[in-house]
Amino acid sequence: MPARRRIGEFELIARYFAPLARGFDGAGGLVSDNAFLAADARHDVAVKTDTVVAGVHFLVDERAERVAAKALRVCLSDLAAGGATPLAYQLSLALPVGWRERWVADFARGLAADQRRYGILLCGGDTVVTPGPLTVTITAFGKVPRGKGLGRADARAGDELWVSGTIGDGALGLLAARGKLGFLGARDRKVLEERYRLPQPRSRLGPSLIGIAHAVADVSDGLLADAGHIAAASRLAVQIERTQVPLSASARRALAQDESLWPSVLGGGDDYELVIAVPPGRVPALRDAARAVGVGVTRVGRFARGRGARLTVEGRAVPVPRAGYVHF
Repeated sequence: MPARRRIGEFELIARYFAPLARGFDGAGGLVSDNAFLAADARHDVAVKTDTVVAGVHFLVDERAERVAAKALRVCLSDLAAGGATPLAYQLSLALPVGWRERWVADFARGLAADQRRYGILLCGGDTVVTPGPLTVTITAFGKVPRGKGLGRADARAGDELWVSGTIGDGALGLLAARGKLGFLGARDRKVLEERYRLPQPRSRLGPSLIGIAHAVADVSDGLLADAGHIAAASRLAVQIERTQVPLSASARRALAQDESLWPSVLGGGDDYELVIAVPPGRVPALRDAARAVGVGVTRVGRFARGRGARLTVEGRAVPVPRAGYVHF
């Protein structure tokens, strides 16, 4: 008798947890990263929880300040995708047996620096000791105009797919940190590692997409996966042209020496850029919004009727090499 297939993350959520959210409109069926709660006549509160685990989401020997920054910033990236401005957050910290107070002091210092950077404050949480690895869970709250929060499910056939910044640096940075890009120069390896270790959430761009974008997601699982999440939630197909994917100079040099890195670039995740579904008529407004906050945006594909994600190279369909990072 063949072994039973273990279901994936999104199938798990749809099967067991989405039914528990029925009746709460702000949950959006759990197909987007944020929930939206009515706050007052003019605003909703966007709510997002993220967990990062040592050895899974960051290196086990990572500095405490950088663990703090990454834990907070991955949540802020989701708020940005929802069009929300950061407001407050709660922290759940599971410290491993043998923890040291100096580490906690450095961790708190990292949080304090990012609180100043992103205009957000701690408002509660929990601390425990665990026999397992260091685990940090953050629930972040953001403010968004009433009824205007952005999600994944409203893209339309004919929308263009745009992405902020550059793609692939996060996944390549993890490879560099693990000593697997030794053919690159030291400066390029450092640039890529920094993108992995310290994501830059698009907290200023996200709110400016309200009224411009039909749907937005952040690139945590990989460009192909997260564009595919928008397509799936919107019941559409998405096509991505590889030659249009924006790359940093360091990523270009890595790919020039080893084209087998493309699956990591397109599906490795940890970029924390925004993928954006935009109707063609609003593209000038998108460009203006991005220019105003100093962020580059690039058209990389389009949405159409159908299902699934399709990758092309100079218009020719090629196999999708890696759908994206999966936890299960």
